[in-house]
Amino acid sequence: MRVPRITAAAALAALLAVSVTACGQEARGGSRYKPAGGKGGVIGLAMPTKASERWIADGENMAEQFEKAGYETDLQYGDDKVENQIAQIENMITKGRRLLVVAAIDGSALTEVLQRAEDAGIPVISYDRLIMGSEHVDYYASFDNERVGELEARYIVDRLKLGEPAAKGASYNIELFAGSPDDNNTTYFWNGAMKVLKPYLDSGRLVVRSKQTRMNQATTLRWDGGTAQKRMDDLISKNYGEERVDAVLSPYDGISIGVISALKSAGYGSKGRPLPIVTGQDAELASVKSILRGEQTQTVFKDTRKLAAQAVKMGDAVLNGRTPEVNNTRDYHNGKKAVPAYLLDPVSIDRSNTDLLVREGYFTAGQLR
Repeated sequence: MRVPRITAAAALAALLAVSVTACGQEARGGSRYKPAGGKGGVIGLAMPTKASERWIADGENMAEQFEKAGYETDLQYGDDKVENQIAQIENMITKGRRLLVVAAIDGSALTEVLQRAEDAGIPVISYDRLIMGSEHVDYYASFDNERVGELEARYIVDRLKLGEPAAKGASYNIELFAGSPDDNNTTYFWNGAMKVLKPYLDSGRLVVRSKQTRMNQATTLRWDGGTAQKRMDDLISKNYGEERVDAVLSPYDGISIGVISALKSAGYGSKGRPLPIVTGQDAELASVKSILRGEQTQTVFKDTRKLAAQAVKMGDAVLNGRTPEVNNTRDYHNGKKAVPAYLLDPVSIDRSNTDLLVREGYFTAGQLR
């Protein structure tokens, strides 16, 4: 946890910021809040968990970049417990944080606490995961999440050569995994993947032997690898006797690791029974090494340093009376409003281009050995 070093002057500035913005004065850049005097003050960063290296990197990258921009930071992790995150955000509001950047554990559970942020005049940026059911979300910084699902599914289609003419009756077995049901991104990933896979599922070129083809049958609470491993164990034991699994749509690297553990326990990866195609997301180090070993097949690289930088640019603009740059104002509706968003492009990674991660400085060559 990054403990803020708050000077008396910064604390007074934060207090004055709250008192001024809470008075309902003239809005800035179309927002509901008034700028509170330029740089300085403390930014609240509410991240979901330290169980994923990705979220640790997100929090640390944002804290570092906000501090370089002239702010202090209060970085908190919710340990995947909704009540923890709500309490942390409430504490940030009480302490007069100038801005909240929130990667929600449960995107629909923050309505009341965000009302308190609104009442205190504190703007909110939804980070990576869209906060649902609240009008008190100013901006959204994320990747093109439907595109992530498309990249995963397209990789499966291309590797199985489903776009090429096939022998009569030729088909491949696939099982489908989805993300956490309380994360709005899960729907975007799933819809993107299904846009690509559905024609082949409909034609019979791809067969889901478990018949679990709906998103609510495939979700993985909290994106947990152990939960995914148990489900894959069950899918194999009930549906794959003499038949083999040819591909697994996995939306996240942590899920992929669990899926591969189940497959290896069932004898895949040895004695002439190769592992199926297994996709993933986030280019976590363990999964990139797995790809290099020939286990996991693909991941989607989302450069969290660039996402952190975008959130910092948004936050700095908001706090200084400017309108942040966005590139999507229609597609990310949270049930109350279309939240103005800036979306970054994801990149598909497999064994052939892991060197991109080194060239981009995301990992060193030594880390990938």
